Amino acid sequence: MKKRLLCTLMIASIAFTGCQNSSNELLAYKDTAVAKGQSVDNRITQADYFAKNITVVTKEDNVGGDQQLTSGATLLIDVTDNKVIYADHAFDKMYPASLTKLLTALVVFKYGEMTDSVTVSENAFKIADIGAKVCGYKEGDVLTLDTLLNSLLIYSGNDAAIAIAEHVGGSEEAFVTMMNKEAQSIGAVQSNFMNSHGLHDDNQFTTVYDMYLIMNELLTYDTFRSIISKNTYTSEYKNKDGNDQEKAFDSTNSYLNGDAEPVSGISITGGLSGATNKAGNCLILLCKDSKGKEYISLILNASDSDTLYSQMNHLLSMAGAE
Repeated sequence: MKKRLLCTLMIASIAFTGCQNSSNELLAYKDTAVAKGQSVDNRITQADYFAKNITVVTKEDNVGGDQQLTSGATLLIDVTDNKVIYADHAFDKMYPASLTKLLTALVVFKYGEMTDSVTVSENAFKIADIGAKVCGYKEGDVLTLDTLLNSLLIYSGNDAAIAIAEHVGGSEEAFVTMMNKEAQSIGAVQSNFMNSHGLHDDNQFTTVYDMYLIMNELLTYDTFRSIISKNTYTSEYKNKDGNDQEKAFDSTNSYLNGDAEPVSGISITGGLSGATNKAGNCLILLCKDSKGKEYISLILNASDSDTLYSQMNHLLSMAGAE
């Protein structure tokens, strides 16, 4: 009882010494989700948020205003100082495209075993969507979960996503349930996920703020940081007959594969891109300025790839400017 009282007093003390605005905004965000009929995990409390390095976007932050940033939603967070640099439509619901794979990866880090052997199913091999980006793994191929995770995050393979989901969750449907529970447990309560890969579903949506929360949680895993920093990856595995196989993949991140150059003074640590007809072009990045400060930058629903990267460079020019 004494411990419980002490925790309560500590939280109250924090709220009255400079964190009250952020706390109120966070609770308002949570209350909005409840009002819309979305369930909220009991672990989402003030105490949880004060215990974590999370930046809360307030109404005052979420004003946009830069005429060069015209995409659906935009967010730049100074991760080092937990500060909002720029936010526009931070809580608007958007289709996530392949940024969905970040939540898939988070569930893997929390509940998967990287050394597990995974056999590619017919369902993963024969992914239904025409034009879906796939690694080309065949039914019966055997890969480690670590190999599939690299294939997922570097090459954005949709077949890798399904193979991961079926292995970790038992089925993709069960895995998606895990995804939504995990999202809500970290405060990403304005999102709903219907699959593990991000191919379009009208009922699959997120916000740039929720995607920031997911990315921020992933940054606590050194393996994640290592994977997203790679510009290439060679997958080594066995086919159904036990023969050794290799596939080489380039990153889909244009900053890492050399197709785009960041603004001066900014180095790109890693990130993930995605695009569908309805989601538009999307990109989330982890980067550093010349002083070593880290930033998470996001753009959802850009009109095309060139616009996405030009607007991202404009956004990144704000990093380290203060």
